[in-house]
Amino acid sequence: MKISEYFPSEVFKDRTVFVTGGGSGINLGIAKSYAAVGAKVAICGRTEERLDQAKGELEALGVKIHAVVADVRDYEALQDACDEIHVALGPISDLVCGAAGNFLCPANEMSANAFRTVVDIDLIGTFNATRAAFEQLKETHGCVLMVSAGQAYMPYSHQAHAGAAKAGIENLAKNLALEWGQYGIRVNTVVPGPIEGTEGVKRLTDEKQKHMLLQSIPLKRLGLPEEIGQVAVFLSSPMAAYITGSQIVCDGGMNLSGSALFNMAVNQA
Repeated sequence: MKISEYFPSEVFKDRTVFVTGGGSGINLGIAKSYAAVGAKVAICGRTEERLDQAKGELEALGVKIHAVVADVRDYEALQDACDEIHVALGPISDLVCGAAGNFLCPANEMSANAFRTVVDIDLIGTFNATRAAFEQLKETHGCVLMVSAGQAYMPYSHQAHAGAAKAGIENLAKNLALEWGQYGIRVNTVVPGPIEGTEGVKRLTDEKQKHMLLQSIPLKRLGLPEEIGQVAVFLSSPMAAYITGSQIVCDGGMNLSGSALFNMAVNQA
C-alpha cells in the first residue's frame, strides 16, 4: 500500500520532519513515509556512509532532504543539528526519536557499560532530541513521536537493558505530553513489532526460530517499515489533533500472545 493513496502527495509540504537514527531500518521507513506526502525531511545518525545512502533514497522521492552526522548521546551535537536543520529546511514541526541500540544478552552476563550504552542511546538520546528541538516545536506547535518497543511493558528474555530504556521512553512521552501540551506540542509513542529487514529480525536466522516468532503474531507475518511510517504520518496529521500522551501498538497483535514464544526462540539461538 502506498501512503500517497490515502494522503495527498503534498499534504505535508510545509512541514519539516527530523528523524533521529534515520539512516536505516524502521526510521528510514518512517522518513520515507513523510517524504512521500511532501514533507522536508532531516535525518541524523553516527555513520556518514549510511546517511549518504539514505539521503539518496529519500531525495529520489522529490523532496528536500538534509542529513547531519550526530550522536544522540551528545546533547550539544543535537543542538547544532537542530540549528542546522532550521537554516536548511525551516523550523522543525515533527520530531521522530528513533535512534536506538540493542543486542541479545542475559542480564547476568551483561556489563554495566553495555547496559548504560543502550539506556544512553535510547532514553537519554530521546530526551536530548526533544529538549534540543523544543523551541522549534513550540514555534510550530509540533509533534513528537518516540519509537518504543514491546519490551517497555512486557519482559523479554535477554532484553533487560532494552526493556528498561523503552519503559523510560514511555514514561517520558507521557510527562512531556502533560507538560508541553500548553505549547500546542503533542507527544506520542509507536510500538513496532518484528519488522522485516531490521537487525532484530536478522538475528533470528534459524528457520525454526523464525517459525516460532511468527507463531506469536496473530496476523502470521512480519511488519514492514512503511507500516510504521504510516502510523507516524497519521499521528502528525490533523486527523490526530486530539491525540497526545498515547501509545500506538503496531505489532500484528504480537502483544496479545505474550513473550513466551519469543523467549523460547531467543533461548534456542
